[in-house]
Amino acid sequence: MSENKDLLLSVKDLKVSFFTHAGEIKAVNGISYDLHRGEVMGIVGESGSGKSVEAYSIMGLLQSPGKVVGGSITLEGEDVLSFSNEQLRKMRGNRISMIFQNPMTCLNPVYTIGNQIAEALRAHKKVTSAEAKKSVIEILKLVGIPNPEKRIKQYPHELSGGMRQRVMIALALICEPDLLIADEPTTALDVTIQAQILELMRDIQRKTHMAIIFITHNLGVVSEICDRVSVMYAGKIVETGKVDDIFYSPKHPYTKGLLKSMPRVDHEEYERLVPIKGTPVDMLNPPEGCAFAPRCDQCMNICMKKNPPTMELENEHSVRCWRLAKDNVQTGGDANESV
Repeated sequence: MSENKDLLLSVKDLKVSFFTHAGEIKAVNGISYDLHRGEVMGIVGESGSGKSVEAYSIMGLLQSPGKVVGGSITLEGEDVLSFSNEQLRKMRGNRISMIFQNPMTCLNPVYTIGNQIAEALRAHKKVTSAEAKKSVIEILKLVGIPNPEKRIKQYPHELSGGMRQRVMIALALICEPDLLIADEPTTALDVTIQAQILELMRDIQRKTHMAIIFITHNLGVVSEICDRVSVMYAGKIVETGKVDDIFYSPKHPYTKGLLKSMPRVDHEEYERLVPIKGTPVDMLNPPEGCAFAPRCDQCMNICMKKNPPTMELENEHSVRCWRLAKDNVQTGGDANESV
């Protein structure tokens, strides 16, 4: 891990809620982490766990009825949540960039690829049209798009899905950001193109030394690109650690469930995948205790009553689970009784 002088982003006890007619939905409920320069952190969890909401909060892109109700987001010592609209505009695409899930809906169909990338550059840098065109061609070469001189004149519908995703990456990188947030950038791609995009992002990260937050529900993708992983469930980070610790020594039942439900090349061909039983938690009416308790095959009585504390294990590995709380036997007479 880098030293504190390399600390780029710090998220502390972040809480984000959506206030609907049906009630308050606590989409992000008290997550904390630090991200250092050059580090690639994966955020993993099933749909609805709060991964994208947390990313939109960092970018200042939350829309009503969503609202940050607690915590802090600090970028190089600056409080992002206190930024004015003008400060946010200068930050987005310049210091922090984001790759969104679906490139076809993010790219404007009536403007050429070159026009859209150049617009992002001119919004933050004082460059001439000729300089902008040169930079666009260079960034398209960097992301592996052949014949960029021709591609800059084309429209999004003239490109394949893999090409459009490369354009989205170029759009995010054109201003050389310190932090790139990739929100499931390979979800809609086939496995061959997915592997190419991951290899591309890994190479660019090594060349530029930028930090990356990689949001996905695919643990296989995480193993390819990330240094560290945070596993989210129902708006909370339930386990975090280095990639090897999460894959080879998972501690939280939810992390173990994700790994068991994922096909692996080192398994026998007759081994069946084991799905996580039950359904995702109702965020309008979450359980009183641990949100994963209703689906957990190791659930104890205390799990249904109280939220578990964060247990700090060795090697920067932490987990929120009563099974690993050293003093769980002292929290109640029925703490160790399974339900």
